[in-house]
Amino acid sequence: MPATERMCVLLPVATGMRWAVPQNCLAELVTVPAADNRVPALVEWRGQSVPVLDLASAGAAEWRDPKSQTGLVAVFLGLRERSPDYWAVALRGEGLGVRRIDFADCVETDNGSEFALATFELDGELYGVPDLPALQAFACRTAERATA
Repeated sequence: MPATERMCVLLPVATGMRWAVPQNCLAELVTVPAADNRVPALVEWRGQSVPVLDLASAGAAEWRDPKSQTGLVAVFLGLRERSPDYWAVALRGEGLGVRRIDFADCVETDNGSEFALATFELDGELYGVPDLPALQAFACRTAERATA
């Protein structure tokens, strides 16, 4: 694969925003039982309590699928020497996928969000490149509040 391409997982994290994340940053996509539409602060995954971030704003797509009564989270690998070892983000709406992205096809935009290092348009869709260290730190604070 040329250096101008990267295989990415496309994650719908908020209305109108998807993240493009290199595959090697993700641990797993996890289906979580959900009695209602509230995203849990922590999920149990492979014997670990993993903090979950919900980046959606009011009016966002439902997190919980009413038919299956489940929600979906993306579990990320934490950066070494930082806590937590794993953290997750709630996925909402459509657009989950895997795609080889050629950087030459991307149009950089100024539509940044709080946790995006950069944003770009590809095929008419807006994508963000998440600031994973900042998100991991935010997840750590979320975990501390959830267990306090």
